[in-house]
Amino acid sequence: MSNARRVRQGGRLFYLMGASGAGKDSLMAYARQRLEGRDRIHFARRHITRPAGSGGEDHVAVSAAEFERCLQEGLFAMHWDSHGLRYGVGREIATWLAAGHDVVVNGSRAYLPEARRLFPELVGVLVTATEAVRRERLRSRGREDAAAVDRRIARGAELQGQQLDRVLVIANEGPLEEAGERLVALLLGEEGACD
Repeated sequence: MSNARRVRQGGRLFYLMGASGAGKDSLMAYARQRLEGRDRIHFARRHITRPAGSGGEDHVAVSAAEFERCLQEGLFAMHWDSHGLRYGVGREIATWLAAGHDVVVNGSRAYLPEARRLFPELVGVLVTATEAVRRERLRSRGREDAAAVDRRIARGAELQGQQLDRVLVIANEGPLEEAGERLVALLLGEEGACD
């Protein structure tokens, strides 16, 4: 649990979440490219205790000691642990939101209640895909062995059963462009962007 204070928002915080392999990183990369040049939409980079170049999202790779130092110095607006890794989102997002800018964060379903406590007006966006699609994506990225993939799939099923109220849903099982355009439409405030 974080001891951070609630943040008053001027902009919108889009909190993307979904099971491993649902395609959050790909959707965010797609939307970032499509919205390039719009200076009022920011895509937050997470600090992760995972090596750089390990595939997946563009993140700030930090050691466990560096992560702990950042945490102690209050540099994270949000932080959580999952799958043996630590994740942190920089406090610059609060500055962007206060300035009326929109922010997109790759979040955690388990952390959603705390994220909502800190950012009461956040827009929860659940990215979904079938277990078969997720399993194939996890295998193809090659970061983990078969046992680790099985653990991620099991964790996804466990969290899927939790109540995720007040969230928008983007199904990401077909071509990336389909779900990607729904995310872009949502970020631009277009009606009917989500399922």
